[in-house]
Amino acid sequence: MKQIMTVTGWISPEQLGFCQCHEHLMLDKGVPYEIDPNMCMDDLSKSTDEASRLKQMGGSTVIDAQPAGCGRNAEGLVQISKASGLNIIASTGFHKLIFYRDAHWLHTLPADQIADIFISEIQTGMYSGAEKGLPKDRLPYRAGIIKAALDRENLTPQYQKLFYAACSAAAETDVPLMVHIEKDSNPLALLDFLLKQGVAPGRMIFCHMDRAAASLQIHKELLSQGIYLEYDTIGRYKYHSDWIEIQIIKEMLRSGYESQLLFSLDTTRARLKSYTPDAIGLDYLFTTFMPLMHKEGITDRQILKISHLNCIDVFTKEHGL
Repeated sequence: MKQIMTVTGWISPEQLGFCQCHEHLMLDKGVPYEIDPNMCMDDLSKSTDEASRLKQMGGSTVIDAQPAGCGRNAEGLVQISKASGLNIIASTGFHKLIFYRDAHWLHTLPADQIADIFISEIQTGMYSGAEKGLPKDRLPYRAGIIKAALDRENLTPQYQKLFYAACSAAAETDVPLMVHIEKDSNPLALLDFLLKQGVAPGRMIFCHMDRAAASLQIHKELLSQGIYLEYDTIGRYKYHSDWIEIQIIKEMLRSGYESQLLFSLDTTRARLKSYTPDAIGLDYLFTTFMPLMHKEGITDRQILKISHLNCIDVFTKEHGL
């Protein structure tokens, strides 16, 4: 079975363990911070404390979902991983275009050159300083997943270009393609586009559907194509309660999709205890949410699939089938 790339090197599938599939541990100031000050976690000590607390509770792996050019701090992720013992899988790719300045290389380069950057970050090493110009400064640490984002404007020519680049990189590297799904966007149309580009459904993760699409029928239509859904509207009471979140999960389980569900917290500064003392913390799945899952009748085997086995599958299944 294939190995999985973390910021400190390869791990075996068995080492993946309990995995939170969409988090933000270290985020430098940049355009995202200018939009929302909670999109900055730039204190290495605090971020390390948060990771260490998760590790002590039983967490093994976190996927950091911030790609190059909009605040990703790859060196910080390496230091956090080494200090805490937590596996961290870093992202290449692109986020919502509002997180980049108008002259950013994601706007100006053609799709093939952008794809080359994504591929290079996976096969050779991540770049630093990619916010201010073309990536030049290479680090010896590699990304292990491609992040992309679908915003409300859907597949405009600019977004099509970026998704072409992401699809090309996914085909070349055979790593998962994880997609931020924005509320009021069209994930079904995006899935059709990605499948036509040849991306294996078993390598696709659509994130945030639990707050992006109120119709659970849309969730089921996506899952019926063989992709994974990552749910993370957990401890986010401005959207809905944890009880409602669990009802969404239970409906997908009843519908036969227990092998295609993942979960996480999608943390920001406001949700990490080390930065905001009354926040839920990176260990909230352990302290609060999984006990509630048990109380609501979700079995140990189902939780094991969501927290461990499904994440292993999305990285390692042969050809993503």
